[in-house]
Amino acid sequence: MREPRFIRTCSIWRALEVVGDTSTLLILEASWIGARRFDDFRARTGLLNALLSDRLKRLVAAGIFRKVAYSETPPRFEYRLTEKGQDLYWTALMLRRWERRWAPREGKLDILLRHTTCGQIFEPTPTCLACGEEVTARDVDWTEGPGVGWMAARYSRRRQQRAAAAERAGETALMDEAAQITGDRWASLVLRSIFTGVRRFDEIRRDTAMASNILSERLSWLAGKGVIRAEAYSASPPRYEYRLTEKGLDYYPILLMLLQWGDRYYVAPEGPPLLLRHGADGHDLRPAVTCSCCHAPVRPQDVTFEIVEAAPARRDVAS
Repeated sequence: MREPRFIRTCSIWRALEVVGDTSTLLILEASWIGARRFDDFRARTGLLNALLSDRLKRLVAAGIFRKVAYSETPPRFEYRLTEKGQDLYWTALMLRRWERRWAPREGKLDILLRHTTCGQIFEPTPTCLACGEEVTARDVDWTEGPGVGWMAARYSRRRQQRAAAAERAGETALMDEAAQITGDRWASLVLRSIFTGVRRFDEIRRDTAMASNILSERLSWLAGKGVIRAEAYSASPPRYEYRLTEKGLDYYPILLMLLQWGDRYYVAPEGPPLLLRHGADGHDLRPAVTCSCCHAPVRPQDVTFEIVEAAPARRDVAS
């Protein structure tokens, strides 16, 4: 029997165990914009019936959806978000924010958000409630928390099909490139390592317990997406460090909101694995997603939306 491989304890990883799958993220996206019934999800996501049924069952088992009967003969159900599912809203907003800023959007759809509290069309902003400032990767430091440790790495082959679901969704997907990255747990774990200062191939491999060929492929794929860049630190033999581009740095709020959700629902009894500090004075980070207009934390019940044709995304993907 193969011995288990271990990675650093991480609430991001625990969150991705539940939602780190492209098909799952597209289902959640469809739910946020009104899908409730099986046929609604199928039309919105383009997923095959068997795959859609499997992911809905997983989401119900994870406590993110609850099934509500709307017909007894024949039995028919709606899938509605639980409180745990609603708490993924900030992650969804950060996925949508990153997609709008960085992914090719020509010929696709976009979503305009209106905050009913202030009545304005707004952009969701990652914010520290302790100081009121926008959160970026450059402003956050971390120390080990009481729940730090090691856990067995369990990888699923389904994660290798990262683009298939988004391709089936076609022009209807509002966050297809973001869903491809977040929906690939290996790629997300690589980014977690780089964000925490682990940059060299062998260091990342040890940190993620990932096979060398898979790690090499993920690094090449992320570089091709413009999220990381390779920087040589040895010419003979050639050796590289992997650093985040501006596009990659701007992915940080997605991981931050996943970490917060994972801390809430999957934290160890001892406490969170990481403690985050913010700003020059190192105060405790209190992450939230706020309205760019009135600066209040955004709640799903306070947001309406309109689906429109997308404007071109940003192109400044330089390091």
